Amino acid sequence: MTRALLARFYTLAGILAVAGAVETTGGITGVAMAGANDDVLDIASPLEISGLDPAKSGYLFSRMQAAETLFTVNRESQIVPMLATDSQASEDGLRWEISLRDDVTFHDGTPMTAEIVAADLNRAFERPGVLRQAPITGISASGNDIVITLSEPFAMLPAFLAHYSTIILAPGSFDDAGEVQTIIGTGAYRVDAVVPPLRIELSAFDKWWNGRAQIEKVSYLAVSRGETRAMMAQSGDADLVLSLLPVAVTQLKGNPDVNVTVATVPRTRLLKLNLAQPFFDETVERQALSLAINRKAIAGVVMRNTDLAASQMFPPEIRDWYDANMPVLDFDPQKARELLAAAGWVAGSDGILEKDGKRFDVTVRTYASWPDLPLIATALQSQLRDVGIGLEISVGSYTEIPAGHADGTLEAALVTRSFSMVPDPLATVMEDYGPGGADWGAMNWHNAEAEDLIADLRKTTDGDARAQMQKKLADILQAELPTIPLVWSELAMASNARLENVRIDPYEQNYYLADLRWAR
Repeated sequence: MTRALLARFYTLAGILAVAGAVETTGGITGVAMAGANDDVLDIASPLEISGLDPAKSGYLFSRMQAAETLFTVNRESQIVPMLATDSQASEDGLRWEISLRDDVTFHDGTPMTAEIVAADLNRAFERPGVLRQAPITGISASGNDIVITLSEPFAMLPAFLAHYSTIILAPGSFDDAGEVQTIIGTGAYRVDAVVPPLRIELSAFDKWWNGRAQIEKVSYLAVSRGETRAMMAQSGDADLVLSLLPVAVTQLKGNPDVNVTVATVPRTRLLKLNLAQPFFDETVERQALSLAINRKAIAGVVMRNTDLAASQMFPPEIRDWYDANMPVLDFDPQKARELLAAAGWVAGSDGILEKDGKRFDVTVRTYASWPDLPLIATALQSQLRDVGIGLEISVGSYTEIPAGHADGTLEAALVTRSFSMVPDPLATVMEDYGPGGADWGAMNWHNAEAEDLIADLRKTTDGDARAQMQKKLADILQAELPTIPLVWSELAMASNARLENVRIDPYEQNYYLADLRWAR
């Protein structure tokens, strides 16, 4: 199908979708991309627009450079100012003064002021979102500065102010009740149209404080099926395609009209365990379980890259947490059997281990919205059976995992956990492994030293001191395995060979659209 014909196809799909039709031939539902116009940058991604509120879809408007935050992550994975220019904490750490960039204009022509920024941040703080986790007691404007007061020191404040839920929007974005009606940001691209849940149309903003984007028009389409996104990259109907499946990467690398970029990202597939269960209540049992897992085999078959076998929780891209000298998580099934025997587990007549009349039969919950998770679960089922552990797989909604955590019925879960939603991994670590654990982290695990380290890390700004504490905490997680790391993650992106300056942000904060240009 030609690019123009495909554009008509998506147009028809969009009309049918808006009218209530369910699916078109070939399984694609969507709305028109500007595919017939070669001057438009067409983007396909699995991420849908769930609403205009920043807490729901701010990540899309941030990545598309339509809206911006006070801080961001630079290309060296460091937190740096964006709409801010500088920040300074008081000696006791309870008062932060954040200076704002001068001469920033919203897309409707409104100048950005400290009063507008303070109002946006107060709104973000008052609503569900990551900012509620910060010990904030007040947010106000003072001249061209933002003043944030805290009940206790909080070293991660700039990282929290880089989260997409804190994007800064013009007053015209809101109705009288404070609900977002339109996205009016400060970024390189102005939002021209949003058709939830599938489409966004944007155009370059002439008065962006950092210059002007080189590509005039951008069209975004949410396409949930990985096979469809790969087809769009192959056919040229999309110029930038995000989140390719491993098999698609192999296929597209043979296409001279497509460039494929792959980067490891701060996301780990891991086993979440209920440590109140008799299978996992002893550290030696969790260590045995880890030793029974052939991570390289899983990474090679499912992820198509043996380098993604997780030797520890944090991948090398998380530089301040990854420890190249840490003892790795080995594959040694014989050692696993020995540890389980030492813990009192004895093989029954069918080979499944038993202890105190209890069979080592465990149900692991997972979900298909990440298509590799059921495949990993199947591999685990075979590997664990080899050491006498029975594993039943339950594939359902991801909501069943936090529900099982809350009511205590969860035995184990196979999940994917990102350490970059707030671009400081401590934000995830303190939630998952702090007191009480969390829906996607530890369950019924208690370690006083780890809790003390997390408490100290929350308020420590000295880089050397933080590095030492982070290493100690990572060592504890590696030794006690409240959750068991399996494989790390890659983000694969296909781009039209005519596009220049394409790059992947490992922290998934920015698509860097303003840097892109068509080859002359």
